[in-house]
Amino acid sequence: MSDLYTLNPSQIVMYATETCPDCFRAKKFFESRSIPYLRVGLEDNEEAAEFVMQVNKGLQSVPTIIFPDGAILVEPSWAELSAKMS
Repeated sequence: MSDLYTLNPSQIVMYATETCPDCFRAKKFFESRSIPYLRVGLEDNEEAAEFVMQVNKGLQSVPTIIFPDGAILVEPSWAELSAKMS
């Protein structure tokens, strides 16, 4: 099963950009806890950008993080990520 562009991935998928501070924070959160995730960059990836806008009602908000249970967090804080992963 492809984990790209689905609301039911088999692993955590984070849609992000290279310059987004919230994306850096989410990356640091996952990596500091050794939580595996798939990062999908929006730069030069029209399909990813369109998917993020579809999920976010027309907004290209990042990070958009989709979890295997179908939950979606958009621009989450460290506390929101902690609550989701506990």
